[in-house]
Amino acid sequence: MSVTDELIRKYEERLAAFEDRLRRIETGGPVAMPSGRAPQGLRLGVDVGGTFTDLLLLDERNGRTFTAKVPSTPEDSSKGVLNGIEKICRIAGIDPTDITEVMHGTTVATNTVLTSSGALVGLVTTKGYRDVLQIARSYVPGGLGGWVIWNKTDPLAPLEYTIEAEERMDAQGNVLVPLNEKALRKDLETLLKSGIEALTVALFNGYANDAHERRIAQIAQEIAPDIPVSTSASVMPEMYEYERTETTVVNSYVRPVVSKYVRNLQDELRRRMGEGTMLQILRSDGGLSSAQAAMDQPVNLLMSGPAGGVAGALWISKQANFKNLLTFDMGGTSTDVALIEGGVARTRRETRVGDVTVRAPSIDVRTVGAGGGSIAYTPELTKALRVGPQSAGATPGPAAYKKGGEEPTVTDANVVLGYLPSDAKLGGDMDISRDLAAKAVAKVAETLDLSIEDAAEGIIRIVNENMVGALRLVSVEQGYDPRDFALIGFGGAGPLHANALARLVNAWPAIVPPGPGVLCAYGDATTRLRNEASQTYVTPVSETSDSEMRGMLSDLAAQAAETLSAEGVPAHEQETLYQIDIRYKGQGMKLTVDLAPEAFSLAEVTRQFDAEHEQLFTFALDAEHEIVGLRAVVQGAEKAFINPETTRGEADSSHAQVQRTRIFEGGGWQEGWIYDRAKLSPGNRVPGPAVVTEMDSTSVILPGHVGVIDAVGNILIWPDDHPEARP
Repeated sequence: MSVTDELIRKYEERLAAFEDRLRRIETGGPVAMPSGRAPQGLRLGVDVGGTFTDLLLLDERNGRTFTAKVPSTPEDSSKGVLNGIEKICRIAGIDPTDITEVMHGTTVATNTVLTSSGALVGLVTTKGYRDVLQIARSYVPGGLGGWVIWNKTDPLAPLEYTIEAEERMDAQGNVLVPLNEKALRKDLETLLKSGIEALTVALFNGYANDAHERRIAQIAQEIAPDIPVSTSASVMPEMYEYERTETTVVNSYVRPVVSKYVRNLQDELRRRMGEGTMLQILRSDGGLSSAQAAMDQPVNLLMSGPAGGVAGALWISKQANFKNLLTFDMGGTSTDVALIEGGVARTRRETRVGDVTVRAPSIDVRTVGAGGGSIAYTPELTKALRVGPQSAGATPGPAAYKKGGEEPTVTDANVVLGYLPSDAKLGGDMDISRDLAAKAVAKVAETLDLSIEDAAEGIIRIVNENMVGALRLVSVEQGYDPRDFALIGFGGAGPLHANALARLVNAWPAIVPPGPGVLCAYGDATTRLRNEASQTYVTPVSETSDSEMRGMLSDLAAQAAETLSAEGVPAHEQETLYQIDIRYKGQGMKLTVDLAPEAFSLAEVTRQFDAEHEQLFTFALDAEHEIVGLRAVVQGAEKAFINPETTRGEADSSHAQVQRTRIFEGGGWQEGWIYDRAKLSPGNRVPGPAVVTEMDSTSVILPGHVGVIDAVGNILIWPDDHPEARP
């Protein structure tokens, strides 16, 4: 057994018996702490969604978990966060001052870009490069003929607020033209008084030597100290002037909004919980950043919300021993999907939000406008049923929520079909109405001349196909066969659709984790602090050596570790990963190879690159390889949590049956049972059709399938004829 395997074995033993599907959320007894280990404070994970804000409190001292859901407050998401904290403290019977760490996944940066509500950004470029954002790249979305209907959006830094600096560096960082400070100061004074709210400094070859960028930022701060300045070398010290400029401009665009939100939330948390409360924000790549780092470089938060779900799925996969997963996070407004291979989530170096693409690391999450609040309608012209991307959101929400909504939504269709029983409680205390749901669905039923049930089933089938399209983007189009993966469904609405999606893509089992509605918050609470440092390094593999590369990567690792050390993470708890950007010489596209420091060698880098290239594009070339960039990622220790012991039960699950029910599937009503998930134990089998209810979500097991409760409390849904479905 290797050292790595031994460490994994010991870690899994320490975290064995991952919470008996959270059934002791409010009643679980205390668990003894390992000898020699000091009790820890309470950790709170908070995930803000389009409809609900989810919270999960980890009580490591007593080995318990508490969850809460409250309606989101789109006008100011911090209100929902604070409301949720009050609620979860009441549930747990604790004082807010007992919470020492708050880990928060936020969509503030994302929504700022999507709603075009960011700052007015000024830009300083090198003389001759004033039009860098306007020229951009020759890419038009929409395929052939897309340019006919595509309306190019305006750059986030308008041309009229862009000035040029007389200066120039060469690609090696040598000064070709000194900075003309006198002329620059005059132009900056005019620009900074023009009404801009943030400033970006992005000079040509600034990544090779940022002396001029730093000097310009210094002058700008002297003139207008209240205007935040972002320099391209500090945000993205890599080549390609357009991508670097665009990324830094986006950072400036969202910075005032994100900074205000994070600062106000941090101040309010400290006021309620004490000065020692630590707020950390989830990054797009699944790691945590300090509050200050989030305010300085919010461009790394654009996919913060979806990353929490994948982080939670990774945690579950480790406990349940599933290495390959398709993750499926369905909320009220949208659905996010991602792929986990070998226990590692696929990442990408680009993050796209709307029409904006930035060079920032993120988990490869694809989003489709399909959620529980997605509105079904029939266009006047075609009379064909459509679902989404318009959403009822948190206000007024689906008709079934009894909050004034009248349009038919996916949630209303689930209620009509019996998948979401009308006597279920959303968030533990929200009633739903089948009569109002049926009234809303009747709008499309009458237009299509169908029964209400047939119309509702049509809504569900369409939204499922929309989500299958997203799953294909992260699997088939990346060279992966969905049949080699399990599918894990979570989010408030994910467990309602997980069985149907697994059947469509033939990915088994369909996994419903404990506390599926708050898994994103669980990911927030259990992920690790993360930082990275990078540099451009363009050279053929044949012209460098292992020792030279190790030296540069080691320097980058030390640079990245500084931030974690400042956050109190000791060196022995820091874990380092090397990332090498590589391509075939003469090729424009590059791929990224990840390696642990002890496994690094140029031979291994080229081998992995060829294998990845062949998987993505079906071929590898017998050609020279070229290094493009180097990166070191440093992470803190994983968050540990001691969970209650689980006991294995019999296959019979009748003790968990609550009442008889019926669901509409395949064109007709079928009799089944409603189960209380809190009463299910490992080893229990739940035959379909069945509806399994819990505080934060509802799961559906379709006819011809069976749900098996595994050792850590997951519901594993299999077809009846699958070998794993047998007792």
